[in-house]
Amino acid sequence: MCRFMVYKGKDEILLSELILNPTHSILTQSFDSRLRLDTRRPHNGDGFGIGYYTSPSLGPEPCVFTSTIPAWNCINLSRIASKTTSSLIFAHVRATTEGNLSDSNCHPFTYKSLMFMHNGGIGCFRRIKRKLALGLNEQWFTLVQGSTDSEWAFALFLDCLDKAGHHPDSDTYSFGFGHTVLRKAILKTIERINALIAEVVQAGSVGEEDSRSLLNFAVTDGESVVCTRYVSSTTDEAASLFWSSGTSWKESKSGNKPTSPASDPAQKDYVMERRDKGSDIVLVASEPLTFERDNWVTVPTNSTITIHKQTVMIHPIIDAFYSPNPAHARSAGFAQAKGQTITGPDKQVLRGNADRGRSGGGSSIGSPHRSEEVVSGAIDRLRVG
Repeated sequence: MCRFMVYKGKDEILLSELILNPTHSILTQSFDSRLRLDTRRPHNGDGFGIGYYTSPSLGPEPCVFTSTIPAWNCINLSRIASKTTSSLIFAHVRATTEGNLSDSNCHPFTYKSLMFMHNGGIGCFRRIKRKLALGLNEQWFTLVQGSTDSEWAFALFLDCLDKAGHHPDSDTYSFGFGHTVLRKAILKTIERINALIAEVVQAGSVGEEDSRSLLNFAVTDGESVVCTRYVSSTTDEAASLFWSSGTSWKESKSGNKPTSPASDPAQKDYVMERRDKGSDIVLVASEPLTFERDNWVTVPTNSTITIHKQTVMIHPIIDAFYSPNPAHARSAGFAQAKGQTITGPDKQVLRGNADRGRSGGGSSIGSPHRSEEVVSGAIDRLRVG
């Protein structure tokens, strides 16, 4: 599995303040993902990508830099990040699940002003890939250059926009589609993926592949951002996703910086400060970037988080896998088998046995094993050298 991060700010920020400098930055997570549980593949070293929006005078399209070099070993990333500012940034480090190691498979993916990235995997993707492709308009079918399930999900998202009457090529949307249009399109994308998988499951042709999907998507049109935290199961937890907001993102002066033999002296502890009720800065991340336990809020399972004009909105994804019961218990086994740390609606870190069963509805129902650690405990583990 991968890790991603989104920054949406009222003002521009130096990319290095997010990507390089924090002690648990997205770059650090590429080789030292402390909340990653997959000991077989403990690194996110199969390439990386950063995407950011520049001055409107240069056009609405984002600038994207991707590489198959591990993020920790790319000198050009350091050079670019230390001299580039933006108010809307996507960053992604990759651990392959589908597709080989190539630039065309590195996130984020773009088209015109749109930018997209994914953490997770589409269930029984090889079984549904052909039907997914055949359901796309030719323009979006031919857009796909790589082989990862994530890029096909982006093509499906563009097709959903198009078929809803919002063609990405239209000049009408040169200043954004609006957060409602983006959210409806991403929900339709999830709906179509689930429908394709349901057909395969009903036909009994899943084989040895797992039909459950982990769909943590992030999409932006340069104005609004929509992210999802989603699993196509009623009994399993989704991959972790957190958000934080405040008025400033600064180096911590508390003097409590954790140390380790391998720590980089150039790295610093950061904190999200809040001087008032405003959200001048909003961060969304697979793993917290700071060690301040109160800085981060868990995105609820099977929900969308929308950032529009620095306002954060969370909506449930109401479908066959939705439960209106806030105490609904879910197992951590499936996502943890994919290398993910899982947090429940009560902010507790969930611990489960290895993956238990493969079915369209999820793993077998049972009482999930919940540890006594809360999210703050998980963040404390990041301090261990």
